[in-house]
Amino acid sequence: MDQLITREIAHSLKGRKQSYEANKLAKRLRRLAGQAIADFDMIRDGDKVMACLSGGKDSYALLDVLLHLKAHAPVRFDIVAVNLDQKQPDFPVHALPEYLRGLGVPFRIVEQDTYSVVKRVIPEGKTMCSLCSRLRRGVLYRVADELGATRIALGHHRDDIIETFFLNLFYGGTLKAMPPKLVSDDGRHVVIRPLAYCEERDLAAYAQVKQFPIIPCNLCGSQENLKRKEIKALLREWQKRHPGRVETILTGMQNVRPSHLLDRSLFDFAALAATGSPWAAGDKAIDIQEDFA
Repeated sequence: MDQLITREIAHSLKGRKQSYEANKLAKRLRRLAGQAIADFDMIRDGDKVMACLSGGKDSYALLDVLLHLKAHAPVRFDIVAVNLDQKQPDFPVHALPEYLRGLGVPFRIVEQDTYSVVKRVIPEGKTMCSLCSRLRRGVLYRVADELGATRIALGHHRDDIIETFFLNLFYGGTLKAMPPKLVSDDGRHVVIRPLAYCEERDLAAYAQVKQFPIIPCNLCGSQENLKRKEIKALLREWQKRHPGRVETILTGMQNVRPSHLLDRSLFDFAALAATGSPWAAGDKAIDIQEDFA
């Protein structure tokens, strides 16, 4: 009897600890999303936010966090969830509608066979992500117009942003990443990424806690030779060897010094001249590098 009581107490304590950790995780994600929204002025009073759902862990978390903020934030805004059914084989067409009806959130499922287009145009073994992304973006912009959405919310997180930075640096020869907020090429849509400060591992853990009905992607999810996966593995190794490295990279992306790069369109190097007055962006700006030797 004593052993049974002991096991019950241990089980109860374990359950309480799990509940505590889950609650802490939810609070962290909401706080970070709220901070990103505030830092970049992503959502304003009266906005209609179109939350784009792919069926992956990140977009489910995005919607979950936005719904919580809608209920508690001082800013009033509406949410409509949108999923693009790309007609991938074995796609569970009932999963998302059933989930969204259960939440009571307005939604639209858009059916357009972009899957066949990508498979037809991209040769076997080549990266499909770029074309797939462009096709999806075009459809989502059209739907945003139809719904009268003033913000298009995507589920990209901190790790996506940093990985994109290194992809562009290593393979594109440019210093750029995924911005937390941007205006579309046609100037008609504002795209936001409220999870810009959130870690992927937290989102993965949250998906397990919430038991989101994850729908795998048969396009990018099936490709093992993606450069993004190589970058992800590199960052994971850096973080393992030097904990805090990824956080420092994100901080660095928020502290850019154009005067200490080589882009003449961002800084007028030709106009530089010795004036005899101290200059805040001079030699002292690079002294900190000595600590990294």
